[in-house]
Amino acid sequence: MYSGELEVQAKRKALAVLHDEINRILNSARDLSTLFASIMKGDDKDVQMCLERMTSAEEVIENLRRKITREVAEIGSLMVSREDVLRTAYIVDDIAGFITGIAFRLSNINISSLKKGNFDDDLRDLIGMVVDAIFKLNEMARALSINPASVIELAQEVQKLERQIDARYRAIIIKVLNEMAVTKDILLLKDVVEGVEGMADKCQEASDSITILALSM
Repeated sequence: MYSGELEVQAKRKALAVLHDEINRILNSARDLSTLFASIMKGDDKDVQMCLERMTSAEEVIENLRRKITREVAEIGSLMVSREDVLRTAYIVDDIAGFITGIAFRLSNINISSLKKGNFDDDLRDLIGMVVDAIFKLNEMARALSINPASVIELAQEVQKLERQIDARYRAIIIKVLNEMAVTKDILLLKDVVEGVEGMADKCQEASDSITILALSM
């Protein structure tokens, strides 16, 4: 088998694992959305189930990132774009860490504090936007093996969502400081919205990295 064929096979295998990693993060982000809805409904059982699923998903995602690292190390110089694959995997792994941190803080905020200033609507929209951004990332990862040319268009959509999240984040922070009275809830909510904004930044980084991968296909 020629080295060119080996590289194609190795790259295909690594990209499949990368797509699996991002897909699991998408599921975990959707769990974050479900968690918030359950918190607002006071469904403690479902909240606990969501937290457990997200914690488990973080471990699986970390194992997938390690798997990519091992496979790329074994391939060595056969894969020209190995550094880009690894960079993307590590950025995506960071997103999973944000999710569990946000979930922990959300589960400790006083529900009445959220409802008073309609912060529940603000958070629902903000979380929904970052889930959309991760969905676009997932589509980008899938497109790498099917239609690399479409990755650039999807990357523009991720960038648009990142800008919208950033603007919404700033507006919510100002609203929190002006309208929320309980110090504990101010700190927790501030951490939550900063976490979501951090996730959006990581989505943008991952999008840029996937775009570089697409250009090398």
